[in-house]
Amino acid sequence: MIQIHITILTGDVGDRQGSSTLRGTPAAAQAFPYVRARPGADAQGTVRTRAGWGVARVLVIGGGIGGTATALALRKAGFDVTVYEAHPDSAEDLGAFLTLASNGMRALAQIDASAAATALGFPLTSMRVLDHTGAELAQVPLGEAADPLLQYRCLRRGELNAALQEEAARRGIGIRHGARLASVEDGPDRVAAHFTDGSTATGDLLIGADGLNSTLRQLLTPTSQPLYAGQRVFYGYAGAAPLSGTDARITMVRGSTAAFGYAVSPDGETYWFARVAGEPLPADEITHGSPAAWRELLVPLLRKDATPAADIVAATADDLMVTNATELPTGTPWRSGRTLLLGDAAHAASPATGQGASMALEDAVVLAKSLRDAPDTGTALARYEELRRPRVEHNITVSGNISRGTPSPPPAPRGAPPSRPGDDELVRLLEWDSKVW
Repeated sequence: MIQIHITILTGDVGDRQGSSTLRGTPAAAQAFPYVRARPGADAQGTVRTRAGWGVARVLVIGGGIGGTATALALRKAGFDVTVYEAHPDSAEDLGAFLTLASNGMRALAQIDASAAATALGFPLTSMRVLDHTGAELAQVPLGEAADPLLQYRCLRRGELNAALQEEAARRGIGIRHGARLASVEDGPDRVAAHFTDGSTATGDLLIGADGLNSTLRQLLTPTSQPLYAGQRVFYGYAGAAPLSGTDARITMVRGSTAAFGYAVSPDGETYWFARVAGEPLPADEITHGSPAAWRELLVPLLRKDATPAADIVAATADDLMVTNATELPTGTPWRSGRTLLLGDAAHAASPATGQGASMALEDAVVLAKSLRDAPDTGTALARYEELRRPRVEHNITVSGNISRGTPSPPPAPRGAPPSRPGDDELVRLLEWDSKVW
């Protein structure tokens, strides 16, 4: 097993080095000099070193859900981990909500972090589908509804991020906030991350888990930019919506003007989203638009259908936000020199499938297992990409097709490879005690 010291970052760190700063990508294109395998860790996870081997360190840019989960997974695998976060606290995007699918909940269970999610939000065990007239088209179980640890979970993003960081701190993982990446220097025997406060961190490997607008990705591959996926996405919470029932169900509405979804919490609060086709909203309009303006835009559209959607939005006060659905192109480079991207930094998809956070949690487990099981770091990263790229890029394609209204390909005939790469092997792949080979 490779034993390396891992530092997870999203910004300014200590470890000042005083080496020159290299901006852009030329050095990042150098061939990857593998981190050497070293003796194992002790019972507390502290890496033992010996003369001639030095201290192998990995820097990970990003302390959100994916980055913090990666820290938890790596600590479980026996690595030293430190988390650095660009934001001053853990509550980034506090108002937005997400749904963790059963695959994401399974990943959390494998790193002993289920409680971080199950203590928040509420479970979803079934899905109902309505058409634009309000008629019910289907009602089906959702995910692995029979297992409380694997049930879908609806919760606020910022609260989950804070809970994961609290769990990391409880396990002795150091967390530094207010650290923001400025540039990267990739040399023949180390990689250095320079931060906006003038500090520097050095290591043998740099991992970027810093989200859709990844600074590290922009430095390494500036042509790989997020693309508009064809929809504006609205999120909100209604405290007085005319709905009843808290039966752990999410309702999806196939409206004539928007795709709409909602779920009612045990406290009677309605979590909802709407995806509306159209030109992308300008960034300034997103930043300065008011909840009242978004309601005035949405309610008339939704009133065209005989569904609860318009009344839910009309009952929403200031807890209303909007963003453009975006995605990264498939084939975006993940590795260059001593760097690796994961989560949304590597494979962001439109939100239509609701798999972004769950895919990042899968990444965390598979990366930790790959580094644990591989004979050297280069082999580990190659295996990680081999295992992850088909699955996550399939999600990008399917989610993008939904957002753009593009018909999905027909189901594969009996005996053909599974339509979603990796599904058949996912349980085994995430199982902590199984090998990645």
